[in-house]
Amino acid sequence: MRKKVLIAIGASLCLLAAGGWLHRSGGQGSKEYGRLGLLLPDGTDFSDPRVTVWLDAASEEGLDVVPVTDSSFLRPLFGRQEYAGLIVPDSVHEQASDLLVSAIHNYVTTGGKLMLVYDAGTKSLQGAYPGERSRFSDLAGVDYALYQALGDKTIESSDVNGTISAMDQLRIPPGKYYPFLAVAEGGDAGQQTMAQLRRYQYGSLEYPSFVTAGAYSGQVLLHSSEGTVAGHHPVGKGLVLFVNLPLGYLKRQTDGLPLHAFLKFFAVNLLDLPYLTSVPDGVGGIVLDWHVDSNAAVKALQEMNHWTILQQGPYSIDITAGPDTYTFGDGKGFDVLHKAVSRDLVQQYLQLGEEIGSHGGWIHNYFSAHADTDKPADLEQFLELNKNALEQVTGKTVVEYAAPNGNQPEWVTHWLESHGFVAYYYTGDTGMGPTQDYLGGRRAGKNIWAFPIAHMDRAASFEEMSAEDVSYGVIQNWLERMTDFVVDEKQARLIYFHPPGILSFHQVVNSWLEKTAQLKAQGRFRWYTMTQMAHFLNSRKNAEWRVGERDNGVLLEMKSAETLAHLAWSFPKKRFGKPEAIRGAAAVVEEGDAWLVVSGDGNQLEVEARMLNR
Repeated sequence: MRKKVLIAIGASLCLLAAGGWLHRSGGQGSKEYGRLGLLLPDGTDFSDPRVTVWLDAASEEGLDVVPVTDSSFLRPLFGRQEYAGLIVPDSVHEQASDLLVSAIHNYVTTGGKLMLVYDAGTKSLQGAYPGERSRFSDLAGVDYALYQALGDKTIESSDVNGTISAMDQLRIPPGKYYPFLAVAEGGDAGQQTMAQLRRYQYGSLEYPSFVTAGAYSGQVLLHSSEGTVAGHHPVGKGLVLFVNLPLGYLKRQTDGLPLHAFLKFFAVNLLDLPYLTSVPDGVGGIVLDWHVDSNAAVKALQEMNHWTILQQGPYSIDITAGPDTYTFGDGKGFDVLHKAVSRDLVQQYLQLGEEIGSHGGWIHNYFSAHADTDKPADLEQFLELNKNALEQVTGKTVVEYAAPNGNQPEWVTHWLESHGFVAYYYTGDTGMGPTQDYLGGRRAGKNIWAFPIAHMDRAASFEEMSAEDVSYGVIQNWLERMTDFVVDEKQARLIYFHPPGILSFHQVVNSWLEKTAQLKAQGRFRWYTMTQMAHFLNSRKNAEWRVGERDNGVLLEMKSAETLAHLAWSFPKKRFGKPEAIRGAAAVVEEGDAWLVVSGDGNQLEVEARMLNR
């Protein structure tokens, strides 16, 4: 066995940009496969949030993305063939020289794959819009950055629309776009039903984009009243995905779904790259988060004890533990320390394997109303009281959290992480899976994970859907579509509810649970708690891996300082034959249109896969 030398994750980003892993002396497998380059101006600080949002998103989506400076691209150390594709991001690369623009054109026309984002390269090095249109308009497939003609109307905000088929290709979950069911009848024709990206509670969601002129020359994915928002087309021997949205900026402003969606689409749909799945064993699932915030939940929970819901799980059950709910002394709290009925319910859930978490700070509505206005030092005591009371009753450390009314200021996230919490429910980044979110333009924590809510148009909880007059049939369809989504995409999503608000949906929930029970019995679906997923994702971050070309195929190599157990890689079947483990333990299963490689409990693994086409 030839010696393999790896560069540790802590190595300098300059080395990462130059190749990431030291090449083995034998030559086999030395050529990188599947690596994406993130093109950045010389001198860029790689810890700049405008850069880290891309690297974090890539890590969470299980993709290999490394920074590449302009000078490295113009004078590549190992050659451009090292990169399966090149990303020119928004915000950080607004300015570009004519030389760089020409080099990118040459890269694409000679076979390169490019993801061109929003304002990338729209200005000269002097900060002006050169010419009548972007120098990348021919690559983008449409004219844009029309500053000479439009002036301050060059960029406009508008609703963003696409067909249901396009939304599915982008892995946008049902409900984040609406309608999520095809209205037209007749098979494929129904997939042309137009849908709009939507926002929790407010519905209408407007995004800024450059006004475009002329017909798009390729396949349009998204559009607005101002023109083309996203599309892809061949250029010369290469291809270009043009995304006319400020993806990095949006993620820094708690809307990370567009960045994640287009990054995954570029890598998997257009380039057929393998990726590391974000769920244990590659089995998708749902975090069902119960919010218990007052004594009104007691009767509802007792009634739910007779439902089939407790036959499945585990679930995240997050509790406001104090004696009051609205204000001091109102006596309307769940009061786990003094009410036997509340303690008994908590003990029952513990025995069933549910995860008990903290819901806000002791007095649900008071804490929510003051979290943004009062000094953190005056409110921390309520977080402490809630955590301590639940730990006294459960005998377990509380490590997950749900914000009351979704109010999660930055100081709360920092307090949670400093007190051992690993996960929290989140009303930002809606529609996404677990993520290490950005608040105030920077990453909120190091090892604490946000769990954004899934929503159906403007509503997320059952009582909100009731207030919106959504029919039972539509709600059931949404629940079933969400379940199919996590199964098919091998991802996790969070759905939440309040016990009193779910009671009138008993039959809807029972029908949904019949579906989840069948899928779970087939090994295709799981219930997860926030805590389980956060621990898994933190362990997943310790895995180092690369895909290198080898003979007529590729070699996937991975190692971890801890364990590779339950990590799973997906290989597209149209590109690869059935992978085979040549070192370490792994199960290889056929999963839809992909091969799924599920690692055993070792800390090293090598897998070979034959390439079906070049």
